[in-house]
Amino acid sequence: MNAARLTSDQLRQRVLSNTGTDGRLLNAAFDLDARTVAILSKRHQISKSFGFTSMLSFSTTVLVSWEAFAVTFQGGLMNGGPSTLVYGLIFSFLGSLATAASLAEMASISPTSGGQYHWVALLAPARFAILFSWFAGWITAFMRIAVTASVAFLAATMIQGLVILNYQQTYHPEQWHGTLMYWAVTLIIVFINIFGIRIFPYLETLALILHVIFFFCILVPLVHLAPRSSSEFVFRSFANNGGWSSDGVSWCIGLLTSTYAFSGVDGASHMAEEVDNAAVVVPRTMIWSIIISGVLCFGMSIAILFCIGDVDAALNTPTGFPIIEIFFNATNSYAATNAMVSALIISIFFSALGLLASSSRLLWAFARDDGLPFPRYFSHVDSRFGIPVRAVLWSAVIIMILGLINLGSTTAFNAMVSLALLGQYTTYVLPTIFILARRVRPGKNIPFGPWELGRWGVPINVFTIAFSFLTIAFNVLPPSFPVNATNMNYAGVVFGAALIICTALWFLMGQKHYAGPIKEVMQNGNIRSALLNREIAPTHKHDSKYGAV
Repeated sequence: MNAARLTSDQLRQRVLSNTGTDGRLLNAAFDLDARTVAILSKRHQISKSFGFTSMLSFSTTVLVSWEAFAVTFQGGLMNGGPSTLVYGLIFSFLGSLATAASLAEMASISPTSGGQYHWVALLAPARFAILFSWFAGWITAFMRIAVTASVAFLAATMIQGLVILNYQQTYHPEQWHGTLMYWAVTLIIVFINIFGIRIFPYLETLALILHVIFFFCILVPLVHLAPRSSSEFVFRSFANNGGWSSDGVSWCIGLLTSTYAFSGVDGASHMAEEVDNAAVVVPRTMIWSIIISGVLCFGMSIAILFCIGDVDAALNTPTGFPIIEIFFNATNSYAATNAMVSALIISIFFSALGLLASSSRLLWAFARDDGLPFPRYFSHVDSRFGIPVRAVLWSAVIIMILGLINLGSTTAFNAMVSLALLGQYTTYVLPTIFILARRVRPGKNIPFGPWELGRWGVPINVFTIAFSFLTIAFNVLPPSFPVNATNMNYAGVVFGAALIICTALWFLMGQKHYAGPIKEVMQNGNIRSALLNREIAPTHKHDSKYGAV
């Protein structure tokens, strides 16, 4: 029998019979579905269509690691140079792997679409749990939209870059051209997210296959045809072209290029309610996606540095993307360059496709918990498609509105989408701090799922927190110095404004209507105590509209 269809008494007895004296569930198979209902009192409303393979495909292609690195490496080349693109990449991989492991453990505890704001509510001190959950929910929602917008804009501007390459004499690029292409990409991924939902897992599997095939299709001709850089340049050279007085600061700013290639590991967690065996499958796919991405990204980094050719020509290309100049310099063929760049665009498009799905599920979950205005409307699940269509459409509307910023200033738009990295690591560090605090304080039980870090939990959490703060600190600095209106990094300013808006919304609606996503374990992480003191039924003051478990 599906756990979501059990009555409160049946579920209560079933949980207690599978719970040890320490509050841990003993039956892992039971833990996968019923434990989510027991802890969060949520019903499974979305169709489950993902297994391990399709979820691994989703998690890996959402990261779009080596492709993202290939089209954004110029930032690291300017600050830090090849050293940050090699050794910094290794450091970013380790930091991202630790982050993925910390989040994966929490995804096993609470495999729901809410992700970070659910984990914060579960692990934070009871007195502040609802407040912190509110801020985590809004920041995560804002961040997921910004990530989706940045990737869609990347695909659109790369298309524009190809047009510039092929029609340099007749085409005169305008900012509104890029915005129109951005809107076109957004509309296509919306259409597929809704009308292609039945084959969505198969599309993600196809995306992973292409992700790997395209890697070799680009790597082989690049290595075979391009002029060679020296090993001295690749492994021993350093650059500080950002004007910073400290080489260390320059290196750390360049590190963000590598970190961006691994960002978005939480995307899989927001799809958890569509995954069978989610408490095991989602954590495993989060870890394996980082490992796969790390191997491919490092290979692409070495290949680009050895095949970069004339560095100044690559950085000053009229297409706006050095990788396009590198491809053309290697092949001396418009057709080959078009094919290689098109492979990057296709992979980035698949990433945007998954990111929109992930963003919409988060908005849906937050609306379900009364975190958004008009919660009943946005928490609706379409009976025909089995997904929250309204949340998908609302996500797309916000993404398209963000495109209007580019009409006025590309710098302002880039500041908006640069919030992706800043917002992500803010929402990563919050629940990690809370789970670490519970680990080191006696008597603070953690309701671990079937996937946990064990004795490695403390060092991995500590490394995750340190890496997150490092990323946040340097993400608000401008890429070059002295600072002017053109190169100013507005991410910190916009993020501060977003926090002010979140605070205002808390006083206007949050403190009146938001009671947090969970009530059974807000006081105590011990499942047995929670069950003995409460019936497993919706205790959220607005849960009646969702129906009983």
